[in-house]
Formats: sequence, structure tokens, C-alpha cells
Amino acid sequence: MRYYDFLMDSVNFFGPGCAEVLGERCKILDLKKPLIVTDTFLEKMEDGPVEKCINSLKAAGINYAIYNGVEPNPKVHNCHEGFEVYDKEKCDSIITVGGGSAHDNGKGIGIVATHEGELTSYAGIETLDKALPPILAVNTTAGTGSEVTRHCVLTNLETKLKFVIVSWRNIPMVSFNDPLMMLEIPPALTAATGMDALTHAIESYVSVDANPVCDALAMQAIKLTANNLRQAVANGGNVKARENMAMASLLAGMAFNNANLGYVHAMAHQLGGQYDMPHGVANALLLPTVEEYNLGSNPEKFADIAVFMGENIEGLSVMDAAKKSIDAMRQLASDVGIPSSLKELGVKEEDFELMAENALRDGNAGSNPRVGNKQDIIDLFTKAF
Repeated sequence: MRYYDFLMDSVNFFGPGCAEVLGERCKILDLKKPLIVTDTFLEKMEDGPVEKCINSLKAAGINYAIYNGVEPNPKVHNCHEGFEVYDKEKCDSIITVGGGSAHDNGKGIGIVATHEGELTSYAGIETLDKALPPILAVNTTAGTGSEVTRHCVLTNLETKLKFVIVSWRNIPMVSFNDPLMMLEIPPALTAATGMDALTHAIESYVSVDANPVCDALAMQAIKLTANNLRQAVANGGNVKARENMAMASLLAGMAFNNANLGYVHAMAHQLGGQYDMPHGVANALLLPTVEEYNLGSNPEKFADIAVFMGENIEGLSVMDAAKKSIDAMRQLASDVGIPSSLKELGVKEEDFELMAENALRDGNAGSNPRVGNKQDIIDLFTKAF
């Protein structure tokens, strides 16, 4: 094996109540006025994540400003709107409170604050040449892993395309995974974000860029998701299930931050850009279809995944064992209420060709374990339809 590197954020706080140290950490970092980046729902929630973060900042004597314009699949204009508040309030740092949308929006604000030109011009890998303002990410969902990754995923409304700015400069300086912040997440969002975490873990485990460190993280993330997502969806107040899902998301984020992803994400980004489809739902719908296509690339690893997800493979050939992993993915998605087809969500077959072309240009496509062409991707969209 050739050499590899491993990226992660500087400090990660994990466990019930850990978000209480946010203000103290800001004080240690000598931050004078952070911009809280969140959405209106979380901001208005009584005794919710934003209120708890503000109380922690006040206790530490830290002033702050708020941008509450985060929306799902954050758009380029959200980043510029947030920067206007950042600049007007003379902020020196960013605190993102929410799920992947808040974290990506905050990263985008940081890029606007430090880099000239259009955000779309920085799409790609390691295009940023200046340090971003310090970012502290307070996570409220168990799924995206964005609080520990170098990925900033944004949507260009003009082209209806999602694009990714991948840079080590995007990695938040500090992250907080407090399951007590996640208890009020509704079942549908819990299911979607949980399946997103599973997709991160599986895609990174079978990626051509996988390495032993990432494999260890992905293995545990798959096990935790398979054993806890159903419980977290059924009972949002189950703190242990929430904590285990938060850990699964964190580990999967660390894994794919280094091993990268594959066709599931490359295709899901097209559904998000074209239809504004929730990212976790798009991933969950595509995951079994794409991985069934990938099976022959590494049946031993897919047989591993079957075991991680609780399947009995005793007496089976490696390939038959590998197929059990696909059954497990489909069953979990069904059990937590994920729609069973793209057709149910209003996707149009006439868009498949353009989405396939764009998926192959997506930065995640290059690490898929099986190399396909445009017709292969069209066929995968059709099968998921």
C-alpha cells in the first residue's frame, strides 16, 4: 500500500452535555464576537440548541451575532447573506449550530470572508489558499459528519447543481456532538440523517482510497447505525440510541473525510441540486442500488458489511454473503420509513441523462470502486426510479 495521510479537526467534544463548554472554548481561543449560523426553527426553539449555546457564550462573557437564514441544501446566496451579517457585526469567528446545512453554510461564509470572486470558482479539491475564520461546529443531527470534514457542499441555483469545495482549511477548529441537542429531531429527519451516516461509512469502506484507519472507523460506524437507527427513529428520547448514532455519524465523517465517497453521493448531489431533495433521503434511496452494482469490485468487503449489519453468512460463498449486505441496506431503509423509489418523490426520467453526465463530473465519482460510464449511471437512476 502507498502512503496515506489522515485529516481530522483539532478538538472534538462528545457526549451528553458537552456543548456546555462552548463558551469556555471560545474564551480559550480568544474569540471576541462569533457569528452564530443557524436556522429560524432552531433559533426559536425554547431551551433548544441555539438558546443553550447562547447561554454558554453569555456565561463566558462572549458577545455574539446571529445569522438565521440557513436552509436545506444551502445556496450560494445564503453564504453571501451570512457574510453581510458577519461583516456588519464585525465578527471574528463562526459558530455553526445545526446539521450539515448549517455547517456547510458556515464554511461558505468563511470562504466568502477570506477569498475573492465567486464561490463556484473554488469548486474542487484544495482550491483555497487562505485561512478561514475559526469555525466551531455544534452538531444537532446524526448524519452528515460535516462538523469534522473538509467538505463544503453548496447549491448553485442558476445551474441547479450542487458543488463541493474540498479543503483542509474548511475543517472546523472545534466540534461538539452532544446527543442532548438531538432529542427533538423528528423521526423522518432522524431516519434520513442516519441513512446518510450509513452511506458515508459504506462508501468510504469500499472506496478505492480506503486505508486501514478509515476502515476501522467505517466498520464501527456501520455497526452502530445498524444497531441503533431503528431505536432512534422509534423513540427520539432514547438518549443511548441518540448517543450511539451521534458516534456513528462522527466516525463515518472522519472516515469519508479521508477515504472519500463514490457514486451514491455523486448521484445524490444531482437529486439535491435538481429537485432540492433532502440529501439523506437521496442517499438512502440510491445506496442499495449503487452498491449492488459495486458488489463485484470487492465482494470480501461487502461480505464484511453484511456481518457488520447483523446478517448470518455462515456457509455462504463470498459473493452470496456479499449480496446479504444489499438486503440489509434495503431492510434498514424500509424499517425507518425511507421512500422506496425516486418516482415517489417526483423525479423525472427525462432528467437522467443530464444528471448522469454531471454525476460523473462530481468529485466523489473518482473514488467509486467500480468504474462506470454515463449509461451505467442512467441505468442506476432508472433502477432506483
